[in-house]
Amino acid sequence: MSRISQCFENLKADGQTALIPYVTAGDPEPWVTVPLLHALVDAGADIIELGIPFSDPMCDGPVIQKACERALKNDVSIKHVLEMVKKFREKNSDTPIVLMGYANPIEAIGYEKFAELAKQAGVDGVLTVDVPPEESTEFRTIMDANGIDTIYLVAPTTSAERMATIASFARGFIYYVSIKGVTGAAALDVAEVSEKMAQLRELTTLPLGVGFGIRDGKSAAAVSEIADAVVVGSTLVRCIEEHAERMDELPAAVAGLLAEMRHAINARDLASA
Repeated sequence: MSRISQCFENLKADGQTALIPYVTAGDPEPWVTVPLLHALVDAGADIIELGIPFSDPMCDGPVIQKACERALKNDVSIKHVLEMVKKFREKNSDTPIVLMGYANPIEAIGYEKFAELAKQAGVDGVLTVDVPPEESTEFRTIMDANGIDTIYLVAPTTSAERMATIASFARGFIYYVSIKGVTGAAALDVAEVSEKMAQLRELTTLPLGVGFGIRDGKSAAAVSEIADAVVVGSTLVRCIEEHAERMDELPAAVAGLLAEMRHAINARDLASA
């Protein structure tokens, strides 16, 4: 069983919903990323989604695009990201790490080499936004051989037929994009998301995570009623940007935001137990 699957099994046994924060590796400076990851775990993160900086992050809104720009100004490459994961693993061998990014940096290394390096670093899953499931056979096979889960996105516009295809390919969990558009876009419609969750649950037994549009404890708790995991990104990355000139305060500030969401989710989980 993968570290991601084990995490969800443990949470399910305890009646808890996973909280998955996203941050961009190397933003605003490379040295702050590992301390930030530890601070997020201390604040209640169950799984961490670590963004690989890319020059054309088409799925992301302005907040995360700027984060990628800041990281790339520091020449943060995919190999640096893997070194950060390796450094994180020196003190934390339990919290799953999912790398989120785009195909180009991975293809530049080569699937086999990337999988080898990711496994050595302690990566548990990979979500490549621009690799369609139907075209991912080689990638998925190589990741499977190295014990790395391939995570896929499902959008509000995804057809039932394509949902079934994604469900058959996915490992670890499925990431449902709660709104149409890019990260950091309009507020989510929980009722609409709930309908999609019901559709997906008919197709898979994998945990379902929901991201995009989650801004605070209230929205996180609302999503936790219908999903197995709450994914939050832009709100945290915006906080990072606001503290870019005060990096000594940055990990605690971002962790404070996440802790608020953790508290709200836990309160909801306890109320429904």
